Amino acid sequence: MFDALSSKLQKTFRNLRGLGKISESNVAESLREVRMALLDADVNFKVAKQFIARVKDKALGEEVIASIQPGQQIVKIINDEMIGLLGTERSNLDLPRGFDQPLSLMMCGLHGSGKTTSSGKLARLLATEGRKPLLVGADVYRPAAMDQIETLAKQLDLPCFLMRDEQDVLKIADGAMAKAKADGIDVVIFDTAGRLQIDEPLVQELVQLRDRVQPREILLVLDGATGQEAVSVATHFDEALGITGAILTKLDGDARGGAALSFREVTGKPIKYAGIGEKLDDFEPFHPDRMASRILGMGDVVSLVEKAADVVDEETARKLEERMKKGQFTLEDFLDQLRQIKKLGSLESIVEMLPGGGSEIKGSDLGKSEKEFRHMEAMICSMTPQERRTPVILNARRRRRIAAGSGTTVAALNGLLKRFGQMQKMMKKMGKFKKMMTKMGGGMGAMPGMGKLIGR
Repeated sequence: MFDALSSKLQKTFRNLRGLGKISESNVAESLREVRMALLDADVNFKVAKQFIARVKDKALGEEVIASIQPGQQIVKIINDEMIGLLGTERSNLDLPRGFDQPLSLMMCGLHGSGKTTSSGKLARLLATEGRKPLLVGADVYRPAAMDQIETLAKQLDLPCFLMRDEQDVLKIADGAMAKAKADGIDVVIFDTAGRLQIDEPLVQELVQLRDRVQPREILLVLDGATGQEAVSVATHFDEALGITGAILTKLDGDARGGAALSFREVTGKPIKYAGIGEKLDDFEPFHPDRMASRILGMGDVVSLVEKAADVVDEETARKLEERMKKGQFTLEDFLDQLRQIKKLGSLESIVEMLPGGGSEIKGSDLGKSEKEFRHMEAMICSMTPQERRTPVILNARRRRRIAAGSGTTVAALNGLLKRFGQMQKMMKKMGKFKKMMTKMGGGMGAMPGMGKLIGR
């Protein structure tokens, strides 16, 4: 989403890092480029102006001017201010446990912002945290809204509450809260109606619903592509309802990012979650510091490690490590590894989390690499279990069958087998090295750090 902004800022940073001496003129020139990059990203012009003013004041401070690397200091100031612009620290939902009564949460926003899908994603996330959420279809105007809520609830194996023939939102709210109390539900998520634009009937209905259910959280679902309009939308909803935070959607798209960078500064309310894809698990807590690092091209390794910890099966990984040590790495193991990588997301999303990843993506054909991954998976899946475990039996006839079954070519299959053979040899060498070091452990284990090196 922030590719264009990130690219421009990284170019400015390269120029800043090369500055040996700071003056008001060269700082002003560099910050002018930063300001233009923010405006091009559709950041609200007042927000961009205030951001640049704060950076300039600190950049021309005595501490920066007197430092050995003033350019680096200014880059750090921009990073710190970017984090401040996005909200300083992670903001959790105000949903304390232990209440006798179920707690409620309202989702509001314009048509097409992703309210209903975000309601399902949030319910899934709360369920993984040990909560018991109830999805409520409180949009009585959009014909497919209740069907969508019901479908999402079935996919997630979570309860939902619908009153299809009822037009009174307050009656729906009363019925939902009664069901939640009877069924031991602790969080009720109301998917409310949206409009193409904010109007008085919409506002009054939401106000009445708020007063009836007394929600702990009122979350504005904001399309990441909204840009300058995000300021107006957020301000109107905040003045009418007193929103407690926002969920930004479609951050995986090609929007310029103005909504994300303007919301916190204008409303003073935090961004709490971000929708990063179409799948129900493409939803994550919003960390201002990590998002700032992504925007500034510094990567987000912490989020990548957390994502890997969520999707990697520890038991499978442990067994694979043992097999690798023994030199027993097979095509079945290779297939498992390919599927683990796929769970992390697209290659582009993975590379973007690495320092400098944005610039690495530019000009590279990651789509081609992902296509190769799919072909590899198809080829291995077209083999019999025996062929995966002992590929040496793959004669010409078998290879033609596998290529035809996977929609690839014999040449592509030969290439896969060649690379796999090289990997097997490397694994065997690693296993032999491990055994050798273990045997030597009796005499060398007493050496400082050697026991740790050989796995003792």
